[in-house]
Amino acid sequence: MRQVLTSFGRALLSQLHFRMLMLSVIPFVLSIIVWGIGLWLYLQTMIDWLQNYFVENDGFRVTNELLMWLGLGALKTVVVPLIAMWILLPLMILTALIFVGVMAMPVIVKHVGSRRYKDLEARKGGTFFGSLWMSTSSFTIFLVLWLITLPLSLIPPLTFVIQPVLWGWLTYRVMAYDALADHADPEERKIILRIHRWQLLVIGAITGAMGAAPTLLWLGGALSVIFFPVLAAGAIWLYVLVFIFSGLWFQHYCMDALTQYRAQQAAAKAAEQAVTQAIAPTPAEAVIVLPPPADDKPGNPQNPQT
Repeated sequence: MRQVLTSFGRALLSQLHFRMLMLSVIPFVLSIIVWGIGLWLYLQTMIDWLQNYFVENDGFRVTNELLMWLGLGALKTVVVPLIAMWILLPLMILTALIFVGVMAMPVIVKHVGSRRYKDLEARKGGTFFGSLWMSTSSFTIFLVLWLITLPLSLIPPLTFVIQPVLWGWLTYRVMAYDALADHADPEERKIILRIHRWQLLVIGAITGAMGAAPTLLWLGGALSVIFFPVLAAGAIWLYVLVFIFSGLWFQHYCMDALTQYRAQQAAAKAAEQAVTQAIAPTPAEAVIVLPPPADDKPGNPQNPQT
């Protein structure tokens, strides 16, 4: 856990860096532009469609009974706008995730790597399409689980359990891959994710709780409907900040873990070579072979008696 806390402190300092603060501006502005145009054009159409669907399928009676059973009867007058907002929330998350992943993560990797890990070899074990697939597949699973557990999220105690778990799993899957994509090869990435699985899940759970914080903005009932544009902008900004901080935290932890792993591998290799040299047989001493003595037979020119 010491390494988790150390990387948290480093990520916090990096988050306060002027470059990282400015990095949150561009994804936020782009998300506001996209959702400002989308809500202006299609929000009322979406609410009207939901209203007609509820009327035609007796949805108001079912939702009123459910809200009364949960003790949330005051929400029955704004149930349709609230459902529309809760449907739009995952799409806002996806927008922030895409903008941060495309524009912020490369800057985060370069920022952290150039300041603390200059000597760490970049082995390029990840690819853009691998990162895109990891983000897309993870978010798809996240979205399905989000929709399944959406009714449970209306119950305040469960909101503080379900949301952090879902966010923790999503950030763990996406951020850990991106953090190791440039510097680790595929084998190193698999080993580090296996060795540090629980530590990374702890980081994911904490950042998941932070990621669930913007969800609380939608629990204001009628007030959340009235101030929907303001709450939407605030939620998007918080999502961007959470994603950037999560990226910094995972980046610091994974880079430190990769540095230690390579140092251990180098030390193990050096020790193995030393042992091999110590037990290797010494070269045999050179043997000088002398020619046989001269023959003493008569007639030999070297025989003095002839």
